[in-house]
Amino acid sequence: MHDFAHSADAPAFGPAGMVHRARRRRTALIAGFAATLIVAGGGTALATMSSSPRTSAKPAATTTVDHDKATFLLGDLTKEPIAIDLTGVDLTTAKKQFLKARLELGTVVNVSVPGCKPASVVEVTPHSPKTVSRGDTVNVKLCAG
Repeated sequence: MHDFAHSADAPAFGPAGMVHRARRRRTALIAGFAATLIVAGGGTALATMSSSPRTSAKPAATTTVDHDKATFLLGDLTKEPIAIDLTGVDLTTAKKQFLKARLELGTVVNVSVPGCKPASVVEVTPHSPKTVSRGDTVNVKLCAG
């Protein structure tokens, strides 16, 4: 019975094999985690870009402003342009949205529109259905009150 004790090679469970296996697992986990963060981060950026004006800005309750004139379409980010509605938003919030979209603020004009909130956006130029791209200049008309 003792004749077969040392006849077969024992499998190699050396520390070098364990280290390589652990490195492969760690690399795969880090790559998967990084990919998840990139995908979640890109989606979050697009979500804040398209939903921030609607959630943070409170348009006037009795406004007679045409929403199409105060909305611009932001192109070059996705296949379809993103509609950003600035109706009833103050100039500071509009500037923040332009900064996020990498747009330049053009001329700011006060106009008299009945039933609008004073100092709120009533029109942007160019407005939808025209599309603006990064670096374009957008003119703003504010309600004079």
